[in-house]
Amino acid sequence: MLTYALQDEYLAQARYDNILGNFGYIRTFAQIKEAELRHINSLLPLFERYQVPLPEDKSQSFVTTPESIKAAYTAGVQGEKDNISMHERFLSLNIPNDARTVFSQLRNASLNHLAAV
Repeated sequence: MLTYALQDEYLAQARYDNILGNFGYIRTFAQIKEAELRHINSLLPLFERYQVPLPEDKSQSFVTTPESIKAAYTAGVQGEKDNISMHERFLSLNIPNDARTVFSQLRNASLNHLAAV
């Protein structure tokens, strides 16, 4: 679960990095990209606490460039919806309170990102 969550955050950051690299600075995407780094950093203590090995970040190999800025927004919306759904599934399980807190915070952040894109 932790590995999946971290890989999802890596992918989100790579997606927004790709959009910014191809379409230039777009404030919404730049702010969300920075938030994704904070999300990654919020997960890292759980890996240490539960002695889960950190997965390698291979996200760049799974990112494709949207055809337009409109398609970039569409991809951003879908990515945030997927992220919210993932965290909802995690929160439906019997998990430690510290993980529940982090997953709740990440879900709420994705709800904010969804409103921004």
